[in-house]
Amino acid sequence: MSSTNRPQDPLGAALNKPPAEANGETRASGGKTAALPRLAVDIGEAAAMIGVSRAFFDEHVRHELRWVRVGRRKLVAVRELERWLDRRSAFALDDAA
Repeated sequence: MSSTNRPQDPLGAALNKPPAEANGETRASGGKTAALPRLAVDIGEAAAMIGVSRAFFDEHVRHELRWVRVGRRKLVAVRELERWLDRRSAFALDDAA
């Protein structure tokens, strides 16, 4: 399936970016690099991936996620964001019934 036929999926798009591209960096070698999946993102990226502001994320989402500390940075696994979305969509469906 070509990339032009794929539906827009911000989580999937972030997973397919190599880390250098995701961080706005360029490789000095200029050679081709394999696209490595992003396994974890920082707080700002997590908010952007689910389409909310950082302030909303901090107030309503952040406390429901499991975090990984890497030095001073806090990262959340992309799978954890996906699980959060699944749980939240289940709550919305339960409320509608």
